Amino acid sequence: MIVSPSLLSADFINLGRDLDLMKQAGADWLHVDVMDGVFVPNISYGFPIISQIHKATDMPLDVHFMIVHPEQYVTRTRDCGVELMCVHAEACTHLHRVIQEIHACGMKAGVALNPATPVVMLEDVIEDIDLALVMSVNPGFGGQKFIHHSVNKVRALREMIDSSGSKALIEVDGGVNAETGRLLAEAGADVLVAGSYVFAAPDPAAAVQSLKVL
Repeated sequence: MIVSPSLLSADFINLGRDLDLMKQAGADWLHVDVMDGVFVPNISYGFPIISQIHKATDMPLDVHFMIVHPEQYVTRTRDCGVELMCVHAEACTHLHRVIQEIHACGMKAGVALNPATPVVMLEDVIEDIDLALVMSVNPGFGGQKFIHHSVNKVRALREMIDSSGSKALIEVDGGVNAETGRLLAEAGADVLVAGSYVFAAPDPAAAVQSLKVL
């Protein structure tokens, strides 16, 4: 299992320490949530922070844009050293074009789905993307309760990917812990995003490892 700790739950006064801790813990990626207060009811951080994170670590950055018009920021995202740029299907009128632009900038392309968005929305781009992100909470805030229907969405996505020959990974974000992670792994998830489960744990490294072995 690929584990991508969500930096939204990190200690930003001691961010460098937490980045080092995640690398030592065996985390694979770092999940960075960008929120604009429009697409979701919260504001997080922007490009200066992403750029500093990239300079402070060699871990791949898995950046999740919860914003309107993400297509306007593809080049700036690349310039921050981002490995994977994930946009919301609900935010992109011309989704296929945005995926092409992300790839043209040398990044991997991900597409996220809100809890109420069916997986069929990805059917016509599933062979073009590198990652499909299932939101298992309503986006905007950390620490929410896991929406169990997400397991069915992962199962449906797994079926879609396998039948199409797509190489896309399935990522899940929201309410992930050892218990929900096991259900998601059994359903076919490849990548688990975890925030409070990791950073609020007495032993963050043990929390990371509990997900990696699923």
